[in-house]
Amino acid sequence: MFGGSKFVGRIEAEDHPNAEIYVDGRKQGTGTSSELYSRNRPLVVELREEGCENQTITFQPVFRTGNFVLSVLTWGLIGLGVDLGTGAAYKPDHKRYTEITKVDLRYFDIKVPYENCETRSNI
Repeated sequence: MFGGSKFVGRIEAEDHPNAEIYVDGRKQGTGTSSELYSRNRPLVVELREEGCENQTITFQPVFRTGNFVLSVLTWGLIGLGVDLGTGAAYKPDHKRYTEITKVDLRYFDIKVPYENCETRSNI
């Protein structure tokens, strides 16, 4: 319940401002994107740029133990049901993935390196 069932993810194709960003198969933007994403689902990010191989990375969510306990202690079975039912019991795993930075409870920055494409800033 604390933090909601969705988070705002700002995704950046690191060093590739012309790379198209797709999330779950839908185009989200070019270079950067900012959208609402469900906390309880993996975030599948694909980068596409002309002349480069497409690159896909999947970020798995992690269970929010501390907030879950707080919800249950504060709201009891209602908190348990709401957190599990809405997905609020999860968050992007910013400790496992170095690409993810937690800005605050609802906002995360995700810098995706484009490893299958050389930097084109010199061209």
